[in-house]
Amino acid sequence: MADSSDSVSVNIEPISIDSKEYYVKTGTGPVSVTIFGDRDKPALVTYPDLALNYASCFQGLFMCPEALSLLLHNFCIYHISPPGHEWGAASICYDASPPSVDDLADQIVEVLDHFRLGAVMCMGVTAGAYVLALFATKYRQRVLGLILVSPLCRAPSWTEWLYDKVMSNLLYFYGMCGIVKEMLLKRYFSKEIRGNSFMPASDIVLACRKWLGEQEGINVMHFLEAINRRHDISEGLKKLRCRSLIFVGEDSCFHSEAVHMATKLDRRFSALVEVQACGSLVTEEQPNAMLIPLEYFLMGFGFYRQSPMSVSPRSPLSPSCISPELLSPESMGLKLKPIKTRISLEV
Repeated sequence: MADSSDSVSVNIEPISIDSKEYYVKTGTGPVSVTIFGDRDKPALVTYPDLALNYASCFQGLFMCPEALSLLLHNFCIYHISPPGHEWGAASICYDASPPSVDDLADQIVEVLDHFRLGAVMCMGVTAGAYVLALFATKYRQRVLGLILVSPLCRAPSWTEWLYDKVMSNLLYFYGMCGIVKEMLLKRYFSKEIRGNSFMPASDIVLACRKWLGEQEGINVMHFLEAINRRHDISEGLKKLRCRSLIFVGEDSCFHSEAVHMATKLDRRFSALVEVQACGSLVTEEQPNAMLIPLEYFLMGFGFYRQSPMSVSPRSPLSPSCISPELLSPESMGLKLKPIKTRISLEV
């Protein structure tokens, strides 16, 4: 970007908090885990969307001071990367068999066992949300709660399957080419911030495009093929009794998937928050919109922010634009009522 007095340059770099990266050996290969915070605290496990890692998928949320105060005060955060998605990852062998979604879910329990973790809070985005939801259906006793952003739970439609197959072939033959980058940006962000011939793309989109250019195409292809072969877990979701909070942007191409998932979860323990003028990657496009729902959701577990902080003036949220049902005593106790919160961009 050209230098100017009113421009801001955004670069995706690792979150600037003390962290340590580990490689955990699993039955289906090594898994990168980056840990932030005090390991004596309860664990929050994150899993990013396709072609992203913890910094490119969750940095917007963790750069929000109020969210950082809430999450790091209460949790030690374990960022799990899909195979080959960590910083500086080498190319996976072309002949290697892609893991299945069940393999990816099983890797999570092996990571938990490696660090001697019991039940954990889970936060995932789209493909990562599917992996964590599958993990929850297979290992229900290991999950305290689910925070899912634009999640998937059904097998891919023919349209999605074909779209992803085209992307997979492009990745195989051309790597992370311009067409693939644009397909992924369309997956993540709303049309408004991706820009057009009359308006430039936002800084976060430009930074994400730069990050994608540094990814190994074959590694992304392996994760994509696993997700494109996913199976329907709707029936398993009905048996979950952990509390769940779902965020989805109204402009997300997976909006209907998130709504479908909300109907399958037990209404006594789940809530749906829709964010206006936002794509799938709510954690980056509108992270402030997650703060108040997250805070009230975590209050139900006895978690809280260390010190009272007012809502950021940048935030589109205020208590008046949250459904009264979310703010009710019941929602802050043992159960969350099903809600449909629409968050306006107007301050």
